[in-house]
Amino acid sequence: QVHLIESGGGLVQAGASLRLSCRANGRSFSSMGWFRQAPGKEREFLAATMWSANTWTPYFSDSVKGRFTLARDNAKNTLYLQMSSLKPEDTGNYYCAASIRIGDLRGPNDYDYWGQGTQVTVSS
Repeated sequence: QVHLIESGGGLVQAGASLRLSCRANGRSFSSMGWFRQAPGKEREFLAATMWSANTWTPYFSDSVKGRFTLARDNAKNTLYLQMSSLKPEDTGNYYCAASIRIGDLRGPNDYDYWGQGTQVTVSS
């Protein structure tokens, strides 16, 4: 059985940094990514990695490009989201997702498995 286990959320001030972790138990995936959902809003794509040309390639939404980075530890089957220069509008529940598909995957329906979510709150 597959589980995605997230950790690292919390309450920080604007401008701070935070790192989220997502460990996949049960199998490895071609694609893993992060989404965010704020109250009353739809789930928003943030960043993901895809397997291409024998390497992992990260890609980001415009809202976080330049502030968020990804790292992947294949030995631990873990994806990290490093967030810096956090803003109050980054507040939300952050979800890790995994897909058996390969490609540029930015929609929630592109993903097959989801973590339980971890809350990030950025105060002004």
